[in-house]
Amino acid sequence: MDALIWHAPDADHPARRAARASMTAVGAGRREEWLALFAPGALVEDPVGPSFLDPSGEGHRGPDGIAAFWDSFIATISGFRFEINDSFANGPCCTNVATITTTMGDGSTMSIDCVLIYTVDESGLITSLRAHWEPDRAMATITRPST
Repeated sequence: MDALIWHAPDADHPARRAARASMTAVGAGRREEWLALFAPGALVEDPVGPSFLDPSGEGHRGPDGIAAFWDSFIATISGFRFEINDSFANGPCCTNVATITTTMGDGSTMSIDCVLIYTVDESGLITSLRAHWEPDRAMATITRPST
């Protein structure tokens, strides 16, 4: 199964390139490649606001915070599938309308309908990744494998 399925406009844009590289690295489980996409003071908010992934709602900032986010969340998921249904790139940003399907180690899946906003600096490094999704809605989609 492909980790990144693109049904959206795909004209070249620095933020869209960074978004695609980010999703590709996550889908392939390539931690160091993903971390290298971020500027030193970058901020990851996934999801935006307080949640079980970020009780304070302040996000994960800088190399250490973003690496900790990978280690405590991304690394716990055995598979990611990103389906991009629309994409808007302008200025330093790219906004993608997506469904992310995660697969856990036991084969359970969860679908996350979301809007992902990537902002990049002049060199194309991600300065912010803001993922807008509702944890309760996503949790309601969990399916367990039949036994």
